[in-house]
Amino acid sequence: MQAKKRYLLVSVGAGLLFLVYLWGLQIGEFQQQSYQYQQFPQYPQYHQYHQQEYQFYRQSQEVYHPRPQPLPQRSPSRPPRHWPESTHLLEPYLEGGEQEEDSPQLHHQHTSPRERRAIRDNIYKNKRCRMETCFDFARCQSGFRVYIYPPQRGDEISETYQKILSSIEESRFHTTDPSRACLFILAVDTLDRDQLSAQYVQNVRSRIQSLPTWNDGRNHLIFNLYSGTWPDYTEDLGFEVGQAMLAKASADVVNFRPNFDISIPLFSKDHPLKGGGIGYLTLNDAPPSRRYLLVFKGKRYLTGIGSETRNALYHVHNGEDIILLTTCKHGKDWEKHKDSRCDRDNEEYSKYDYQELLHNSSFCLVPRGRRLGSFRFLEALQAACIPVILSNGWELPFSEVIDWRKAAILGDERLLLQVPSITRSVGHDRILALRQQTQFLWDAYFSSVAKIVLTTLEIIQDRVDSHVSRNRLLWNSLPGGLYALPQYSTDPAQFPFYYAILGKSPSQQFTAVIYTVTPLQSQISPVVKLIIAVAKSKFCAQIVVLWNCDKPLPPRNKWPSTSVPLTVIEGQTKTMSSRFFPHNVILTDALLSLDEDSVLSTNEVDFAFIVWQSFPERIIGYPARSHYWDSSRSRWGYTSKWTNDYSMVLTGAAFYHRYYHYLFTHYVPANLLTTVDRMANCEDILMNFLVSAVTKQPPIKVTQKKQYKETMMTQGSKASRWADPDHFAQRQTCMNAFSHWLGFMPLVHSQMRLDPVLFRDQVSILRKKYRDIERL
Repeated sequence: MQAKKRYLLVSVGAGLLFLVYLWGLQIGEFQQQSYQYQQFPQYPQYHQYHQQEYQFYRQSQEVYHPRPQPLPQRSPSRPPRHWPESTHLLEPYLEGGEQEEDSPQLHHQHTSPRERRAIRDNIYKNKRCRMETCFDFARCQSGFRVYIYPPQRGDEISETYQKILSSIEESRFHTTDPSRACLFILAVDTLDRDQLSAQYVQNVRSRIQSLPTWNDGRNHLIFNLYSGTWPDYTEDLGFEVGQAMLAKASADVVNFRPNFDISIPLFSKDHPLKGGGIGYLTLNDAPPSRRYLLVFKGKRYLTGIGSETRNALYHVHNGEDIILLTTCKHGKDWEKHKDSRCDRDNEEYSKYDYQELLHNSSFCLVPRGRRLGSFRFLEALQAACIPVILSNGWELPFSEVIDWRKAAILGDERLLLQVPSITRSVGHDRILALRQQTQFLWDAYFSSVAKIVLTTLEIIQDRVDSHVSRNRLLWNSLPGGLYALPQYSTDPAQFPFYYAILGKSPSQQFTAVIYTVTPLQSQISPVVKLIIAVAKSKFCAQIVVLWNCDKPLPPRNKWPSTSVPLTVIEGQTKTMSSRFFPHNVILTDALLSLDEDSVLSTNEVDFAFIVWQSFPERIIGYPARSHYWDSSRSRWGYTSKWTNDYSMVLTGAAFYHRYYHYLFTHYVPANLLTTVDRMANCEDILMNFLVSAVTKQPPIKVTQKKQYKETMMTQGSKASRWADPDHFAQRQTCMNAFSHWLGFMPLVHSQMRLDPVLFRDQVSILRKKYRDIERL
């Protein structure tokens, strides 16, 4: 009995000690949070971050990397949340550009950390969502297709959201059949979730939950630019996202779900749907340094979230090479709350032109505003002004795939005074490299709404088809991830753009692909002569004949005997666009595209191939054409006049990489391919548009050859498209249809022509390697 009593007393005592221990932990955590908030009142959520998760200016090994002083440790019960190893770009300093910053500047108290957590937990109930847990891959077995819900009666869609929907509808991913969809897009405008905004849409929660395939948001993508409202601008969207992915601007690393959500840039309603402005950095912009070292011109907040850094910028401004200008003259009641510096700051602010500062500075400061993101991000990218980001906790746009350390400098808001010394320590070679990368990223992913949306979709597709996803080299090197399709290959060495980076030598042999539409009448037919001439080339590995003729395929004994394999493929659809189909029988990277009536000698073939080996990413060939702007009709024109200026090399006799066959077939929209097939014309123009859009360079013409043009124009066969009187008019129409698809004119004019050594020199013909070329 005594033993039982002792056992009972010991148990009760142990229980009481455990309760006291738990009570002590609770008190300690409360004191920890209180201490951190007192030390850093401008960061009411700072206790959620780990003190070792900050790293200042991670740009390159030769640049100084100071770390902040140690901060109070948070409770070990909270797992550390790592900051992204990336760097952000600046945004434009256009006055009045940040619409989210025009809120009343009243003194207010921030919500408490507990209230913020309650809001976050209510919106992000599935904050642990990842692709493996909150995405149904079974829906994507038939391919990556995106479905947009039809708008409901009374839906008001903003101009910006309509651009997003239009970009998806015109993409190769779009489907009108929800049963085939892998991803669903809302017709409800969710871009602006600021309750004080005129664009705020009511009753979003009930509307999306009534969708038949909502399923708690699984396999849905929600776009958002503005969340929360004054005074605290939390990430409250006003509805539960559930298991839906968020494509969100100003994303906070605390709420961001890695490899599930996607951080997008904040862009204005004036951002173009397609095309977009070009960057301001020229290829020969040297020396790389500009008049100013570091600039900023923007609003200053007297109180509230986002005010601390901007209020301290005057400490760094020196009026010489560091120009940091702020104004408190914004909002309706700014005079009621202005401080002693307002009048002086406003006077200094008016002395400088924003555009002049932006385009004449090496670095542009991008401090956070009311929200983490800013419009200045995209403007700085375009202006080739290296962004210096001061926005702690901002998940940079597309940071999942973009290495921002190559284009921007990521700073820490608490170490503002170290910014000048850090920027001065960056060498000229590094400045030039950073600025060049800003131009690449601007053009590849940010210059238009369509590119932002397509980049978002491509990232999701890489997650869905992870076994054929792009690596970081494809995303961060020219021409960028949108043009390097991983379905072709996940090995960068298989693309012509990366030969120089990887040290790979171009193919030593080529495959000739001859497009045939007329019957094989005899051994003296033009196509027979062409096969014999090409087969004699020492670089020819195989010849493939695409039989698109309505007549039956001739027997093998009707074709000439050659020293290289000859394969004849009969087209199933017999369409014009099928000449660029990526047939598996083509084994070499180099491809010689030929019309059946092309007239080329073996010497011409050999020389053109040698040139292609030096420029494997471009089209190399003989027949050239050009484009021009017809101001009287406000449209693009096409010309075949024989001049020294050209912008296209026709694929009737041209070398290029076989990857362009895959890109032509799988990247070009189906409606354009249908147009080409219907007219039986313009496929060569479309290929030139595509290659120039990818490379940003012109094709290369080799050795003047009038005979090609004259032979083509004198063909008497009715099957020859050159004999069609509407042929030229159709090509004019195609020029404008193709430029409308891209949103800009990609063709680049050139006057360069490459000829063999000693071409037409007054020396013995025996001294020349390509003797037959001059006899044509």
